[in-house]
Amino acid sequence: MTRTRTTRIVAATLALGLVAAACGGDDDAAPVTEAPVDDTDDTDDTDDTDDTDDTDEPDDADEPDDADEPDDADEPDDADEPDDAMAVDLSDVCPSPLVIQTDWFPESEYGATYNLIGEPYTVDVNEKTVTGPLWTEGQPTGIDVEVRTGGPAIGFSAPRQQMYTDDSIHLAYSSLDAQSLAWDDAPLVSVVAPLLKNPQIIMWDPEVYPDVETVEDLGEQGVIINVFAGGGFAEVFVAEGIWSEDQVDPSYDGSPARFIAEGDLAQQGFATAEPYLYENEFAEFGRMPAFQLLHDAGYIAYTQTLAVRPDDLETLRPCLEEFVPIVQKAAVEFLDDPDRTNALIVDAVEQFDDFWVYDMGVAQYAVDTMIELEIKGNGPNGIAGEMDLDRVTEAIDAIRAAGANVTVDDVADMFTNEFLDPSIGF
Repeated sequence: MTRTRTTRIVAATLALGLVAAACGGDDDAAPVTEAPVDDTDDTDDTDDTDDTDDTDEPDDADEPDDADEPDDADEPDDADEPDDAMAVDLSDVCPSPLVIQTDWFPESEYGATYNLIGEPYTVDVNEKTVTGPLWTEGQPTGIDVEVRTGGPAIGFSAPRQQMYTDDSIHLAYSSLDAQSLAWDDAPLVSVVAPLLKNPQIIMWDPEVYPDVETVEDLGEQGVIINVFAGGGFAEVFVAEGIWSEDQVDPSYDGSPARFIAEGDLAQQGFATAEPYLYENEFAEFGRMPAFQLLHDAGYIAYTQTLAVRPDDLETLRPCLEEFVPIVQKAAVEFLDDPDRTNALIVDAVEQFDDFWVYDMGVAQYAVDTMIELEIKGNGPNGIAGEMDLDRVTEAIDAIRAAGANVTVDDVADMFTNEFLDPSIGF
């Protein structure tokens, strides 16, 4: 996925006005002293002889012993008891920090991963990392998690390559199509798929092509499709007769300039970003492009999974048994309530202060799009993060039929659903 993430580099630089925003909150506590003051006024009201009865109220006010409900003030201690508060304690089974290598800068497609980071978190602008206590359902787990930026932060190498040069990485972002091609040199086993569908798209101008509704329609009308060189999906679509070879122009450099200037091109992008940018940030275009997900066009490989080295599978097994269900919950939680995590993502990008920019507008658009297009969703058995063997097999067969050098013998070796909690779903 690293290669395709490069789509954003020039586009991001030209996205004028994308300013990162950080969110904060106020902590105004109600003064505890007001309640005793009211009680004192009650004693003044007792100018009746029943005052003595009321005098018993001071004994009730002796309920300060009951109001030794400062044992309720001990409740903060209960809430303060991280041990009792922990939904799960990972300190005995997982390394700390648990290190996750992504394939790009922080963005909302990675919401499940950044949702794991609790408060307080720290941003390392030199290493391009975000680190904090690993949380689940708002509670600590006894360990820290460190999320590392990919793309230029690791010299544009694939996360799997980074993983094989840096033993401190425990999980890395992966794509099962890429895994099938790199199995001999850098094999990985995916353990959870936070995204049900690949968010990549092919887009076109609906004013130029009002009758085009699908990627296949583009092929029938002979439209030139501008993509990055080496994109596996293009070869698959050509092999399947959806596009002709002379339609595919592999010179895309990530800039919106050519798409805007020429108007009659189709272009590669991400459903969770480019449509928003072209409508709201690129004033020369100023409208929503039409698009189709590669997944819906038939390129159904799983992308942005979390994967481990096969040799680490047994060592990390006790950790993965607890951690993978936490990722499933985080994926669901993020879509239900994305604001805190999106604010963290935007804050990290702002602090990195690099060419990549990301604001709350595009972050919210990404969430809305993932819901609308079911980019996040359940596997075939209603389980969040589940990968389907039939789908994986079909995707890899299509890549192989297009002439790709698939080096894995059994595609089932590339992933496992064994750590998933079947009760967790969207």
